[in-house]
Amino acid sequence: MKLKRLLAILLAMALIAAACGSDGDDTAAEAPAEEPAAAEEPAEEPAEEPAEEPAEEPAEEPAEEENPHPDWPESLVFGFVPSQEQDQLQDDIQPFIDVLEEALGIDVEGIVTTDYTGLVTAMGTDQADLGAFGPFGYTLGADQFGNIEPLIQSIRFGSATYHGQWFTNADNVADLCAEAAETATALENSPDGVVQVGALDAVALQVGVFFGDEGKALGETTDDGDTIVAGSSCVGDIANVAGKTIAWTTETSTSGFLFPALQLKDIGIDANDDVTGVFTGGHDAAVSAVLNGDADVGLSFDDARRTLRKENPTIGDDVVVFAITDEIPNDVVAVRSALPDDLKQAIYDAIDAFLATEEGEAIFDAVYGWTDIRPATESDFDVVRAAAAGLGITEPPG
Repeated sequence: MKLKRLLAILLAMALIAAACGSDGDDTAAEAPAEEPAAAEEPAEEPAEEPAEEPAEEPAEEPAEEENPHPDWPESLVFGFVPSQEQDQLQDDIQPFIDVLEEALGIDVEGIVTTDYTGLVTAMGTDQADLGAFGPFGYTLGADQFGNIEPLIQSIRFGSATYHGQWFTNADNVADLCAEAAETATALENSPDGVVQVGALDAVALQVGVFFGDEGKALGETTDDGDTIVAGSSCVGDIANVAGKTIAWTTETSTSGFLFPALQLKDIGIDANDDVTGVFTGGHDAAVSAVLNGDADVGLSFDDARRTLRKENPTIGDDVVVFAITDEIPNDVVAVRSALPDDLKQAIYDAIDAFLATEEGEAIFDAVYGWTDIRPATESDFDVVRAAAAGLGITEPPG
């Protein structure tokens, strides 16, 4: 019984196993082979729009350069006094004013006043910032107003001093000189007194003298080719001018009035009572007055005859120098004391540089006869103050 039952169980298990194996094989055979899964294409991303460029910011305007001299004034007024015809001087100085304006980077106006007094007043009342002064005009202005100081002193052929010259018409030489005038000569001060020297040896450039290839030379010509006669001189005595008509320049001119008037006082001649004085307004005008016979004697700087040489080639013989004054400190450019120190230095440097050019040399020679400059020293003008005190002059004439 037990055996039968065991066989029956084994048979049943065998049938179950066969059935399970058959089912598994059929399923594997009939099932279609799986196609390899198609590679999934990446999902199409929306096309990238070009990245928006940042909106352009408006271009920044270049920053204004910082003003390197914020304490400088926006403009300057440079005053001049006539050493020749006023209109001509205005034309002559303009190229220099243009150069100064460019060098400083500020506007510069050049003005020509009628006389020293006008420029002194303009400087003293802050209407002008710079002024080209004779030493007497400068000292009067500085002492009266107290706001003016010397910046530049002129140099002429290496000398920081000059002198005034006394001259007369050639027809009057015998009244003033013991000997006849000699052509191509000039007068100079020396330790032994006034001496006569050759025109080429005089410090100041004399009429008829010019610069050739080898320096000073005689035989200057006009634009038309006419020879300009070299100047004449004789050694005379100023005591002989008593009772004569004198062509002064202006009352504030050092060489054209102050020093010669003091010379007369020192020998007992009053410049107001013992001579007939005429103020002509300028150095060239004083020369013209003597040339034309309107005055017996005239005063000017040495050698103001050159200012008329082109129009009058024989002026050197027609007007004869017979005496000179003591040495005078050369003229100056003065400035308002309140101007910034670096501006004062810039002005000095600009003028110095311009004078070193051919154009600058020609302009300053034509206007004032400068050949160089140096820094001015206040004490150099004490001799001028002493001369003014000797005549009792303490302020500009009204």
